Amino acid sequence: MKITDLTKVDKGLMTMEGALKTWKQVPLAKVDGVPHYSLRVFTIEPGGHTPYHDHPFEHMNYIIEGQGALVDADGVERPVKKGDFALVMPGEVHQYKNTQSDAPLVMICLVPKDYE
Repeated sequence: MKITDLTKVDKGLMTMEGALKTWKQVPLAKVDGVPHYSLRVFTIEPGGHTPYHDHPFEHMNYIIEGQGALVDADGVERPVKKGDFALVMPGEVHQYKNTQSDAPLVMICLVPKDYE
C-alpha cells in the first residue's frame, strides 16, 4: 500500500512536441510497483494544451479542476469541466486544451504503466 501527497511529487514541464504550458506529475508509477496502470496528473496553464496525438492504448481522464476542451480527430472541441470523466480509445486522435484565461485545467490521466 502507498499513499502519495501530490504536493510532494516532482512537477516537470511536458517536452513532447506539440505540448504548450503543460506540466506533468506521476504520483503512482512503475517504480511504485503498479501492476497495470500509472496515474499521472497534468496541469495545463491558461492558453496551454497537450499534443494533438494518438497512441495504441486507451487512457482514462478525470478533471480535478477547471474547464477546457477535449479535441477529437475531426477538430471538434468537446467541453470538459471539473468532475467530468473522459475515455480516449486506442488510436483516437485527441488533445486537451485549457479554455480559461485565469485558472489551470488539472486532470488525472490513467495509462498503461509502460507508457508512463
